Order: sequence, then C-alpha cells, then structure tokens
Amino acid sequence: MSDAATSRLGKGPSFRMDFSYSLWWNLLLITVGALLVAVGIKSLAVPHEFIPGGLFGLATLIYYTTGTLNPGWIYLLLNVPLFVFAWVKVSRRFFWYSAYATAATTLFYELATIPIQVENQLYASVACGVISGFGAGIVLRSLGSNGGLDVIAVYLFQRFNIGIGKVYLGFNAALFSLSLFRLPLDLIIASLILVFITAVMVDNTLSMFNQRKVVFIISSHADAISHDILHSLRQSATFLRGFGAYSRQEKNVLMTVVNNVQLKKLEEITFSHDENALFIVENTFSVLGSSFSKRKIY
Repeated sequence: MSDAATSRLGKGPSFRMDFSYSLWWNLLLITVGALLVAVGIKSLAVPHEFIPGGLFGLATLIYYTTGTLNPGWIYLLLNVPLFVFAWVKVSRRFFWYSAYATAATTLFYELATIPIQVENQLYASVACGVISGFGAGIVLRSLGSNGGLDVIAVYLFQRFNIGIGKVYLGFNAALFSLSLFRLPLDLIIASLILVFITAVMVDNTLSMFNQRKVVFIISSHADAISHDILHSLRQSATFLRGFGAYSRQEKNVLMTVVNNVQLKKLEEITFSHDENALFIVENTFSVLGSSFSKRKIY
C-alpha cells in the first residue's frame, strides 16, 4: 500500500506493538511449551513405552533399552553436540533460547508429576500427541526451539529451505526402524499415531492467529470499494493493473489481505458497491512485513 493510503489511516505499521522479540515473551512461550511437552511425555508416552519421535524419542528408546538415567537426562546429554552446532551455525540468541527450552523440559520432567490415567493405548497416543504437539508448537513460536532435532531442522530450513517436516520424516523413519528390534509392533503403530498427531498439532499451533486470506476484487467500482476497505476495515490494499480478455479494456484489480473475521465484512462491502464484482479468495499462512508479522530472524 502507498504512503498516502497509510497516512489516511492515521497510523502505520510502526505504531503497532511488537513484542515478539522481547525477552519476557519468548521466555514465557518456552516455559509454557516445555511444561506441556514434559507432561505429555512423562504422563502418557513413557508409561505406555511410546516413542515420541525426534531426539526425545531416541532418548526414550535408549532408556527402554538400557534402563540407565531417565529420558530427560539422556535427552539433555544428546543435546550437547547440537547446541555447539547451534552456537556456531545459527546464532547466539537461538542457542540461549533453545538451551533454556531444553533445560526447562528436563527440569519439568524431573519435577512435574501430573498423573493422566488413560489406559487405552490408542487414546493415550492421541492425548500425548495433542499435549506435546501443542507444547512444541508454542516453543517454536518463540525465537528458540525445543532443542534436539529442531536445531538441525531450523538450520537446514534457514540455509537450504529444506522443510522441517522432511527432516523429521527422515530421522523418525530411521528411529522407528531401530525400534522394531526392541518394541512390539502394536507400540510402534501407536507411536506412529502419536508422532503424526504431534506434527499436526505443531503445524496448527504455528499457524494459529496467522491465517490470512488474500482477496482479489475485479470491479468497475474498485475505487469506492478501496475507500471503504481503508476507512471501514482500517486495512491496506493495492491496485493491480488488469486487462479484460473479452472487453479488451483496462481496469483496476484490487488486492488486499484480511483475516477470517474481516473476510465477511469485506464481502459485504464489495457486493454493496457492485453486485457483479468478481471476488476471489485464497488461503495463505505466511504474510510478512508492513502491518503483518515481522520476519523471524533467529
């Protein structure tokens, strides 16, 4: 959107409070997320001998096999070389936040005992996936990570644009292959369900409050519609130059980005001006810059 349009709104993106880089906010996210991850694994995964996936899954497999220490401390030891990697290859800030997340998860695993009496194996795997996935997603909304495989996954995504999900898929495929030598097939299948639900919960937690709709409006009353978008919705918009294939005439195509709440009002604004308008909506989960989310820099 142009500066003129922004000035008409009376406020620009710089006036919006942004606390995503503040220390207290990131520590709050990590603390709450680490508590949920620890409770989900200690109260549901370990009693049923599930393999949660990722580095904590490897820690629990070592625990089931050797009986030494406990998964929390094994997880902490496995993280040491990965944190050296994070310090060198990602950033010092990412290192400290991730180290805090790992320490908090280990501490909560030791101290927080919240019995969750779920006897059915399937129900337990679903409940564990929901709780630990939600917690892991909350941590990943911060400027750190849950430690473990997240360190490698974040680095590969930042450097080579390799999806975090692909990194976990490859690691977990190897992890569950090893688990076949130690655990019965029923537990492996239940663990796969746990990992799948965890991944879904992480994705949904990361996209929470970030869902946006990109709307294209083709209308001969685009100027009037844009005026109401600016002043009624208090939202920015952009004109794109279009050329009708049938009419062979130039016309403005109005593009704007709104949330789910604003979408219905935008639809009413559009068709109140032009009942023959073309209203095109596309889903998007990543809108960076301007008055939207800031680009995350680890």
